[in-house]
Amino acid sequence: MKLGTALSASSTKALLLGCGELGKELAIALQRFGVEVIAVDRYANAPAQQVAHRSYVIDMTDSQAVKDLIAKEQPNFIIPEIEAIATQALLEIEAEGKATVVPNARAIQLTMNREGIRTLAAVQLDIPTSQYAFAETFQELATAVDNGIGYPCFIKPTMSSSGKGQSMVKSADQLKPAWDYAKSSGRVDTGKVIVEAKIDFDFEITLLTVRALNEQGEIETHFCEPIGHRQESGDYRESWQPQAMTDAALKSSQEIAYKVTNEIGGLGLFGVELFIKDDYVWFSEVSPRPHDTGMVTMVTQYQSEFDLHARAILGLPVNAQSRSAGASAVILAASQGKDVTYENLDKALAVPESEVRLFAKPEALVNRRMGVALASANTIEEARKRAVKAASLVVVKSI
Repeated sequence: MKLGTALSASSTKALLLGCGELGKELAIALQRFGVEVIAVDRYANAPAQQVAHRSYVIDMTDSQAVKDLIAKEQPNFIIPEIEAIATQALLEIEAEGKATVVPNARAIQLTMNREGIRTLAAVQLDIPTSQYAFAETFQELATAVDNGIGYPCFIKPTMSSSGKGQSMVKSADQLKPAWDYAKSSGRVDTGKVIVEAKIDFDFEITLLTVRALNEQGEIETHFCEPIGHRQESGDYRESWQPQAMTDAALKSSQEIAYKVTNEIGGLGLFGVELFIKDDYVWFSEVSPRPHDTGMVTMVTQYQSEFDLHARAILGLPVNAQSRSAGASAVILAASQGKDVTYENLDKALAVPESEVRLFAKPEALVNRRMGVALASANTIEEARKRAVKAASLVVVKSI
């Protein structure tokens, strides 16, 4: 394989659709191989735009705007990061052979909408999932809950991320507020919500799964060590690697992740979310890109999830091995405002074996993820304590 040089006639171009903190780290990983990075988002000065060679602000749900920009830039790779994207435009571009959509346009269409990926896993692949139903009206939702899903249950938009629009419902009087929240807070209102029965699980993991080429040019699947994580209101707060689990559960997790990613196809890294109880495993979701809980790999692995994704996309060899136990803890904003500043970084970085990554988002919102603290240690318990302490010391302020 051959790569060009950024900002030259030979350049290999990657266009990022979505420029959050994950896109920022991916942009850096791609640039280490001389790739020319074009960063696109709905607002200016998003994290990845700050490190890209060029950036644009467009409505990424506008098919014509997406196609016009791609025609202008003529990238080799189109790499979506978020859900709110004109997937039909990507399907047309891929069909015309104009660029490689990562991992492929069908994958983006399937995984950007919970209905597509849940149907693929539960119906087509017959993989264990929680009991679920889709509802287009509040009455359909209430009927689904009354007819078997029961309480407690989870109501989610079919298109959202980072816990937006998700609610845990414990009684009938909470159902209508949860419906309204799901309808109003998703990335895009698809006309449907999903209701899921609560599973009695011990813990949940992200199994980072990489489809990459070997030396013979054949696709091989690689698994990182499982990542445990803690969530609040559907959004991740801590993650650690490795998560201890039985050999049987790990084997089942890898088998499920292989089935799902093999069916999706393409090259790249996937974040497969799974529920674990003893030796039993249920499929939850899959993201065809780096996962927020996977930021911990920046201190635990020889190649982080961003390095793995970049290498797989470019057809390069990968190494998914870990080098130490580690943990991550998010740094949140407590108030809304601009002109964001960060205090006590010196104190946070005085925590042994700690690192801090600030995302440089141009605006703070209440509970918005503004950075992440990372820490390594001999044990997961100590790594988690260090990461949480470092994160708690950073004070986010805004005007």
